[in-house]
Amino acid sequence: MAHSRRPAPPPLEANDRRVTVVGTAAWAVALAVLLVLHGRIPASDRWWIWTCAVGVAMGLFALWYVPYFKRARARKAQRRAGIQAAAAVQPGPGSSDSKTVSSTETPGTSTRS
Repeated sequence: MAHSRRPAPPPLEANDRRVTVVGTAAWAVALAVLLVLHGRIPASDRWWIWTCAVGVAMGLFALWYVPYFKRARARKAQRRAGIQAAAAVQPGPGSSDSKTVSSTETPGTSTRS
């Protein structure tokens, strides 16, 4: 008996800034709690303080980097679309403007001149 599968739902886009702010705030709260309880934490478990500090630092870095990364990706996509549009306007490989010879047209010869 064949079961038909439902099509996959489209991917969800999250608000990257909100997710990063919430995560960074959670690390900051944990850091504050651990700093308040510093005297009660055994020396062998104080590495958690550094873990929270690094979590806050990485969150702050992500607040700067994620928008930068998205802008760079958008610029690259625009450039790629422009190149593809320009390539679509230019004549194809079989036109008389081309100075190269395809190796499939003349087997056994190089395309270098």
